[in-house]
Amino acid sequence: MFALLDAYRAGLLRRPHWLSNIVAGLIVGVVALPLAMAFAIASGVKPEQGIYTAIIAGIIVSLFGGSRVQIAGPTGAFIVILAGIVAKYGVDGLQIATLMAGVILLLFGVARLGAVIKFIPAPVIAGFTAGIGVVIWVGQWKDFFGLPAVGGEHFHQKLWNLLQALPQLDWATTALACIALLLVIFASRIPRLARVPGPLVALVVVTLIQAIFHFDSVATIGSTYGEIPRGLPTWAFPAVTLSRLVELIGPAFAIAMLGAIESLLSAVVADGMAGTRHNSNQELIGQGLANIVAPLFGGIAATGAIARTATNIRNGGTSPIAGIVHALTLVVVLLFLAPLAANIPLACLAAILFIVAWNMSELRHVVKMVKRAPRADVAILLVTFGLTVFADLVVAVNIGVVLAMLHFMRRMAESVVVRQQNGVDLDKELAREGLHHLPAGVLVYAVDGPFFFAAVGAFERALADTHTDPRVLIIRLGHVPFIDATGLQTLEEVVLGLQARGVRVVLTEANSRVYHKLRKMGLLEKLGPGNFTETLSELVAALLHAEAGSAPATPDAGKS
Repeated sequence: MFALLDAYRAGLLRRPHWLSNIVAGLIVGVVALPLAMAFAIASGVKPEQGIYTAIIAGIIVSLFGGSRVQIAGPTGAFIVILAGIVAKYGVDGLQIATLMAGVILLLFGVARLGAVIKFIPAPVIAGFTAGIGVVIWVGQWKDFFGLPAVGGEHFHQKLWNLLQALPQLDWATTALACIALLLVIFASRIPRLARVPGPLVALVVVTLIQAIFHFDSVATIGSTYGEIPRGLPTWAFPAVTLSRLVELIGPAFAIAMLGAIESLLSAVVADGMAGTRHNSNQELIGQGLANIVAPLFGGIAATGAIARTATNIRNGGTSPIAGIVHALTLVVVLLFLAPLAANIPLACLAAILFIVAWNMSELRHVVKMVKRAPRADVAILLVTFGLTVFADLVVAVNIGVVLAMLHFMRRMAESVVVRQQNGVDLDKELAREGLHHLPAGVLVYAVDGPFFFAAVGAFERALADTHTDPRVLIIRLGHVPFIDATGLQTLEEVVLGLQARGVRVVLTEANSRVYHKLRKMGLLEKLGPGNFTETLSELVAALLHAEAGSAPATPDAGKS
């Protein structure tokens, strides 16, 4: 359901709700302004492109997303990916990759993959977000300290070069950056500024200082990028070619996956704060549309912004009206106040990103997980973190998810128990059905757990423990919820091998799902008539009758 339609049905678009949502939208718009410019600059594009993104994504996601309180725009999570794309493929490459990512997100939503993406393991998310925080923090040293440009293809090379360049810091730039950092952190504790967002206070104060004293060594938006254009962006379709699409499919998929994870995390946080319930598939559709349209108007990749969404909710936002007002606030700033941005020091934006990096890292949460989580989860977190910092975010997420899946499969395989049932347990069970004992020469094995490829080894090892071939081997499948192709193949090989040695194999108690797979595989036919029953008691009764020499033909208790 569209967020706007959901809000309409909930009665949140009526006049009594207007004021609170307008106020929330204005506050979020003010918060979004410095962040949008900072994220754009850190991503390697012009500051106005961040504002364009916040406007376009803010409106589209508010109208077509799956959460009625979600605020979308450029975010810190994208900085690492986008900066890498710009460095390798240029700004036009970034726009094409973002457009492609929008299409991928749209397809994710249409294919109803929202529920799947939400279940990315927590250690993987903690690992890559902490890694992104570290990369953003180190990446802002240059502007924070006024350092000369340094090279380095990899993180450790860039870090070493920055450390060597630290003695060359510019004192005026560093002083302004420290003032901005202190204001972002402590402005909320100043009585008259308590309700003004810290980033805005820092932006205004530090910009005024620079406008008054005009420190020549301090880099500003105006000195680095020129004046921000006053007015709305124009439409322009990037030059798309087949070769360009092929080389950018990897970056596009990375943007799409990170955008999906970030937006759905933000929607989940919003649900917890506002008591709402988002539609994950519709959220992906809304994010897809935003990322298709944004690059056509000079924007960059966008997703749900957790901090801005939380600010929206805390200030009374309950409907898409707040998200739309947030975007319109940025439009007003762009139309009337854009020239004033020329004096904004890059050091101020770097200080704001320092706080963003700290919040993204969630250091306390990561330390808690490292101390208390199972060792395998800690290893996955640390591997994901290390790969994010020293290799590549896409590689980190892919390997982290693969490791988490392998760990899960190992745990699932360990949970599968294949055991031989002894006479005492079976005698009690059979006695309830009026049967006195298990016939001679009969062994019973029970399989508990999913019979899938990772559990095959346990099944084979259990059967290998049978030192002498029984006359009849019964395999109970009553506690097998499902069986996959590898399990079916292994079961077939075991059955045929035992039959070749003269052992009769009987399967019993399979649920309807497993039964139909056995029949479709042709295994029931290979078992032969009478070698599948619905209950163990029915089978034992038939065997006892046969042992007594008065057995009727054993029925094939198949399922319809």
